[in-house]
Amino acid sequence: MIRVLVVDDDFMVAKVHSGYVARTDGFEVAGVAHTGGDALRLAASLKPDLVLLDIYLPDQSGLEVLKSLRANEDVDVIVITAATDVETVRSAMRGGVLHYLIKPFDYSALRDQLAHFASLRDKLHRLDSAGQADVDQVFGARPTSKPLLPKGLTPETARLVDNALRSRPDGLSASECASSTGVARVSARRYLEHFVSTGRAEVRLRYGGTGRPERIYALVPGA
Repeated sequence: MIRVLVVDDDFMVAKVHSGYVARTDGFEVAGVAHTGGDALRLAASLKPDLVLLDIYLPDQSGLEVLKSLRANEDVDVIVITAATDVETVRSAMRGGVLHYLIKPFDYSALRDQLAHFASLRDKLHRLDSAGQADVDQVFGARPTSKPLLPKGLTPETARLVDNALRSRPDGLSASECASSTGVARVSARRYLEHFVSTGRAEVRLRYGGTGRPERIYALVPGA
């Protein structure tokens, strides 16, 4: 389980965000803090994997908390705040946050970022060394609730292919995906290759008795 420390001065908002974390597979709430001082103390004692950090705190700025976390703790940070001024956004980026979510946001917005974090964490854990493609994925564009699709691909068919992948955690071929979804094999492969290019799926080769090996697609854990 990925352990999360939720930091927000508003008790009700902290409760809502904690509920969002708790309902996301693979994540649990390690603790909740309502001040910067409590956030630093809990981060030191609980050793969470991720901090959801508000900027407006009663005793010190969340940016000051971020600086202290960076200096003293091995933890990743996602900012969750109502602060929209560019200087705060810039300071958060310079502080090394994974993402910056502006309040109010719904569950899907946070879920997407949590899934992105879990996917990258798992990928880095499994790598002995990182190639350029791996680095590009880690430092690439952040996901959104409504990802853009290449020309000719539709959200409806993308959901069908996504569901087919989820029903086969061991992986499936383009032909098997086409049979499951009812779309043409060529189309199924286009969607599967798109998922691979965006980091949502990975591909391996399945060797048979004769002929060329078959490409097998599977969702990346946490995608």
